[in-house]
Amino acid sequence: MNIARHVPRRVRGARGKESLLSHPHPELGPPPKLPEGGLRVTPLGGLGEIGRNMTVFEYGGRLLIVDCGVLFPEEEQPGIDLILPDFTSIRDRLDDIDGIVLTHGHEDHIGGVPYLLREKPDIPLIGSKLTLALIEAKLQEHRIRPYTLEVEEGHRERIGPFDCEFVPVNHSIPDALAVAIRTPAGMVVHTGDFKMDQLPLDGRLTDLRAFARLGEEGIDLLLSDSTNAEVPGFVPPERDISGVLRQVFSSAQKRIIVASFASHVHRIQQILDAAHEHGRRVAFVGRSMVRNMGIARDLGYLKVPGGLVVDVKTLDDLPDDEIVLVCTGSQGEPMAALSRMANRDHQIRIVQGDTVILASSLIPGNENAVYRVINGLTRWGAHVVHKGNAKVHVSGHASAGELLYFYNICQPKNLMPVHGEWRHLRANAELGAKTGVPHDRIVIAEDGVVVDLVEGKAKITGKVQAGYVYVDGLSVGDVTESSLKDRRILGDEGIISIFIVVDSTSGKIVGGPHVQSRGSGIDDAAFAAVMPKIDEVLAKSAQDGVAESHQLQQLVRRTVGKWVSDTYRRRPMILPVVVEV
Repeated sequence: MNIARHVPRRVRGARGKESLLSHPHPELGPPPKLPEGGLRVTPLGGLGEIGRNMTVFEYGGRLLIVDCGVLFPEEEQPGIDLILPDFTSIRDRLDDIDGIVLTHGHEDHIGGVPYLLREKPDIPLIGSKLTLALIEAKLQEHRIRPYTLEVEEGHRERIGPFDCEFVPVNHSIPDALAVAIRTPAGMVVHTGDFKMDQLPLDGRLTDLRAFARLGEEGIDLLLSDSTNAEVPGFVPPERDISGVLRQVFSSAQKRIIVASFASHVHRIQQILDAAHEHGRRVAFVGRSMVRNMGIARDLGYLKVPGGLVVDVKTLDDLPDDEIVLVCTGSQGEPMAALSRMANRDHQIRIVQGDTVILASSLIPGNENAVYRVINGLTRWGAHVVHKGNAKVHVSGHASAGELLYFYNICQPKNLMPVHGEWRHLRANAELGAKTGVPHDRIVIAEDGVVVDLVEGKAKITGKVQAGYVYVDGLSVGDVTESSLKDRRILGDEGIISIFIVVDSTSGKIVGGPHVQSRGSGIDDAAFAAVMPKIDEVLAKSAQDGVAESHQLQQLVRRTVGKWVSDTYRRRPMILPVVVEV
């Protein structure tokens, strides 16, 4: 497998106080040998970005992985389906891995598991009932039958040298767990994604009593979710959305189409309840939505009244005011159902009077894609309800007030913010400092930065490779940054091809040049102006005895490229083809 080198993403947000907290340095080299009795923490994803969460813990020569997720591509990564963590640093140590703990079933925490298990299928997966059901369904598509260990809240399991205790946390998917990892080096608590909804739909609270108990025992290092660290106050309860949904449902005249994450069981439950109350039938659209909701229903996490859910194929037999469609595409993903509806590229056609609800957050980087979908839907006459104009979403991540409360309960000796972009990590670190965590015990790391917990203190000791690994169809890791640069040039500037036949002995032109342009915005007839320049440079090269095709191609590329730049101020891809006869 080829590994694509990492090019940092745009850093969005304000700068933190450089002098206040420890932070990574570009001069970091490979980490030294882990001291005896020390615990090593290596994040391979999820720091400095939203997604691709993966953290490797090492003690006594053994490894424990917490989460293995994916990152979804942005516009500057054309043609890419997914972005994986970089497994380079652990590839020659796969036999040392005792297990993969999965905190919950979101794609940014489990989506990379199939690609790691391709390299070693028998690595045990540890997680809650719903989390394991979701990953097993995904692995079935990859024809992998995993070894799994189902755990429940309050359970303690020995996984190699790691004594793991699982603590229930509230999130935007059922069955989420934090994990306390005990080793002789100390106790590390990894929160996963969490919030403190005091009125959860399923009655499952974040177990603050358990965290208080762990704090009294002594949390030597806390890895804490940073996603909402910049947001003041507390996250509203999920059930607050119900009233807004009922209002939208009562005023809708025709079909209602709801776009949500395919794993947001609580949100879908509220949609089902509103549909049932207003006498509508519900159809799930999209493979992942159908699969995940089927799993949630079978396991009892989704309560579905009899006859409420119907097959999408039966919708033609129902009047528009009795239909609710639940689909994917809330982030503007090009191939998702909602985007295709907006583009008139789906069997479901948006018509005047339809109501579309985007019942999800807006992930940073997806803004343009989402608003493009909203505009497309509005163009066809839909009334679009989204977070910007109605309260149809609440976050699944703790805000600043909750984090302060949490730190005061846990009283960690060392803090390492995780799960967030740089602005989130710094904001979270400063919250920890306000609650009394010493400044020199707060570590802001980034992907690949190694943090060692030795004698009760966490500090940065080195860095390993943690680049982006791109998935493009069946290709994993074959697309490089250079390939993406070529794709961006083709998409932004187009391509110009020049076909020339030269005499292999003299180097003189015997055919052409023939020029074709695609996507450059330059009419083919305009290239008549550059033909004499090509003839001139090739005639001079023939006089100088230059006849090798590669050299001639370079001459043609420079000549045409300079002409295009001088004339049009553009930089398309120049593709010269020189054939010798």
